[in-house]
Amino acid sequence: MKLHELAPAPGSRKKRKRVGRGPGSGMGKTSTRGHKGLKARSGGNVRPGFEGGQMPIYRRLPKRGFTNIFKTKNAVLNVQDLDRFEDGATIDIDVLRDAGLVKGKVDGVKILGNGEINKKFSLKDVLVSKVAKEKIESAGGNIG
Repeated sequence: MKLHELAPAPGSRKKRKRVGRGPGSGMGKTSTRGHKGLKARSGGNVRPGFEGGQMPIYRRLPKRGFTNIFKTKNAVLNVQDLDRFEDGATIDIDVLRDAGLVKGKVDGVKILGNGEINKKFSLKDVLVSKVAKEKIESAGGNIG
């Protein structure tokens, strides 16, 4: 087989509809748009959400709640997840991100107290629950 012999499978490529190319094509004159009306005109179409003059759904439904613009998104980890680091390591959000424990856009990290810990760590710029704080400090670590 040579490059000039390559061809698509029969029926896999459909010809584009060419409108407005004379009466012989069957799609001349109004070019499949019908007579008059909004959709027959250039640039003419209804805006998104328009329901033909009926009260649109976004106006029929009541407003609910609000969006808190000060909301923070924290990644949640457990103390058992920190066991992969060496003894005496300093852990912050960048170290956790490099280890693959924190993904995406987050404002902070919170450590919860699920699991056991035997190594001592120095935690920096992370939120820690009460139980997690007790476990880390009992293992000899500190939170800064």
